[in-house]
Amino acid sequence: RSVYDDQPNAHQRFMEKLDACIRNHDREIEKMCNFHHQGFVDAITELLKVRADAEKLKVQVTDTNRRLQDAGKEVIAQTEEIIRCRVQQRNITTVVEKLQLCLPVLEMYSKLKEQMKVKRYYSALKTMEQLENFYLPRVSQYRFCQIMIENLPKLREEIKEISMSDLKDFLESIRKHSDRIGETAMKQAQQQKTFSTALQKQNNVNYGRNMHLVRSRIWESKNEITLKRTFEEDDEHEEEVLTAQDLVDFSPVYRCLHIYSVLGDGEIFENYYRKQRRKQARLVLQPQSSMHETVEGYRRYFSQIVGFFVVEDHILHVTQGLVTRTYTEELWNMALSKIIAVLRTHSSYCSDPDLVLELKNLIVVFADTLQGYGFPVNRLFDLLFEIRDQYNETLLKKWSGLFRDIFEADNYSPIPVANEEEYKIVISKFPFQDLELDKQSFPKKLPMSQSVPQIYIQVKEFIYASLKFSESLHRSSTEIDDMLRKSTNLLLTRTLSSCLQNLIKKPHIGLTELVQIIINTTHLEQACKYLEDFISNITNISQVTVHTARLYGLSTFKDARHAAEGEIYTKLNQKIDEFIQIADYDWTMSESDGRASGYLMDLINFLRSTFQVFTHLPGKVAQTACMSACQHLSTSLMQMLLDSELKQISMGAIQQFNLDVIQCELFASSEPVPGFQGDTLQLAFIDLRQLLDLFMVWDWSTYLADYGQGTSKYLRVNPSTALTLLEKMKDSSKKNNIFAQFRKNDRDKQKLIETVVKQLRSLVNGMSQHT
Repeated sequence: RSVYDDQPNAHQRFMEKLDACIRNHDREIEKMCNFHHQGFVDAITELLKVRADAEKLKVQVTDTNRRLQDAGKEVIAQTEEIIRCRVQQRNITTVVEKLQLCLPVLEMYSKLKEQMKVKRYYSALKTMEQLENFYLPRVSQYRFCQIMIENLPKLREEIKEISMSDLKDFLESIRKHSDRIGETAMKQAQQQKTFSTALQKQNNVNYGRNMHLVRSRIWESKNEITLKRTFEEDDEHEEEVLTAQDLVDFSPVYRCLHIYSVLGDGEIFENYYRKQRRKQARLVLQPQSSMHETVEGYRRYFSQIVGFFVVEDHILHVTQGLVTRTYTEELWNMALSKIIAVLRTHSSYCSDPDLVLELKNLIVVFADTLQGYGFPVNRLFDLLFEIRDQYNETLLKKWSGLFRDIFEADNYSPIPVANEEEYKIVISKFPFQDLELDKQSFPKKLPMSQSVPQIYIQVKEFIYASLKFSESLHRSSTEIDDMLRKSTNLLLTRTLSSCLQNLIKKPHIGLTELVQIIINTTHLEQACKYLEDFISNITNISQVTVHTARLYGLSTFKDARHAAEGEIYTKLNQKIDEFIQIADYDWTMSESDGRASGYLMDLINFLRSTFQVFTHLPGKVAQTACMSACQHLSTSLMQMLLDSELKQISMGAIQQFNLDVIQCELFASSEPVPGFQGDTLQLAFIDLRQLLDLFMVWDWSTYLADYGQGTSKYLRVNPSTALTLLEKMKDSSKKNNIFAQFRKNDRDKQKLIETVVKQLRSLVNGMSQHT
């Protein structure tokens, strides 16, 4: 049957084998013939006998064969056709079997191409895996399969590159959308906080105790990263819930993560993602140089940071291993240190308390938002206490300007009230009580000036402003009360005290203004207890609490009064010096004018009118001022007599000077300020009086005889003072009496003077030696 197979040269090989077999048989036949030769011979003999029959048989066989061949030609043709058809049928069956193996591979590869086209890369990787593990091994002998096998790694790399490119686009996109995500999250946190605060007030629940519960309820479904925003349409409020996926498409991250995980490069992807996000974190944490100038700069800064960590928290909860809690905590600690350093630096540039307050509110919302996501924010609240000091400094600076403006605008006159309504308006601004004044009829005047109620109102405004910062710091009422009292103490003891001290030192502030300032500080000091009550009312903390700080305003106003009193004494003395400077004595006059000098009478009139203004001052202040003025006047007059530039004094000048001192004594005895006992005020001029009496009476014998005794008539006359004045009179006598040596009385007087001078010098020398 193999002869008819369509193998090449099959017939020829068959014939060759057949010939070989014939030869072998011939040899065997020859052997057998040799062995059976006799038999063969016998057989031939017999065959020859049948030769004739054989010829006949041959003819018959030949004829039969011819006829058989003619009849078999058609059979052979049909047989060959059958053989060809069966070969084709077998080939077709083989092709169908092979196609049945190849078609799924081609379909899967086509599916792979379609998935690549529509960017279903994760599904494409799964298709590749099926191709490699199940389909391609069945038909690996075909060339197209080898091409596919060679292309699959290239497709994998292409998918990795595309997914990485998408991830880079995502990172770029998330950088742009971080501020929007953060803004939405912070807005929702603020709305929830406002709602919780209102609910707490309604239920009268302690705020500090429930804040943790409120914050935990705010973020119950944190894994969904639900961010809310409110829209107003036709005066109706509608809330639309936005998820993080609505703001940012996170599919590139998931896709890239799955792709790299499938390819066994998950760790490489995680490292790359974290590295890139760290770089973005550093960019987010880098503030603009002008951030401190507006609150919008801070708001954008906080929104970007919140958006960054909201995204990280979202990635943490929707993926496994890409972002870990340890990684986010490490990133947050790094960010927190940077944020605190940035806020410390930029907040120090803020000089506007309103901006600092808005910054504080932003920090609180920022901290509450991130705390809701599980990030620790205690350091931010500690930073708020540092910023609170900065806020207080800006408040103190602002209120310093307000106080200065109030003092500049004040007329330093008692407040006039024409009727009951005006009186109630003033009382509503400042807690003033005076039973004696209440009995008086209108119109009348309140003792303080306009600056007192204005200062009181501003102090209360300062307390309100300071309280604004203390709110939302999650501190107890006791701590808030303590902070308010400390900041108010700073306002009183530093800012207001400094403004008062500067006011008192200003040159345009006269004695009348100083008197009014003393009165004002007295009333402000009395109002301090009302300020303490005011603080207690707004914090609900009783003043009997052990740890409650007290206001130190009392010392502030006392110091201001003391400074004003000292300035009164100084200005009085300066005014006295001005009058003294215009004194124009003729120190060589022979006789006095018979009346006191004009400058001195003007001075005394000035003092009288001035001390009349002092009637509203505390008694000791007025008495001290009067005594100080008289003592300074006495000292100035004495210095005038003993001035080294004054070389000569005549007796007439002494008499004129005595008239002026008499007027001073009369002024002292007229009790310009009530409250002096006896001749206390006159004692201010006792040194001058005894010195002038000594020269007017010329009672040197008594002075020298009683010197050093407690009962001496001229006990307050110092020998050196008497010597100085006597030598000036001695020089004057020599000059005015050229011919005095020719008159016996004058010569005797001159000798007496010289004798007294010698004795006084001996007393002075004795005092110096004793000293």
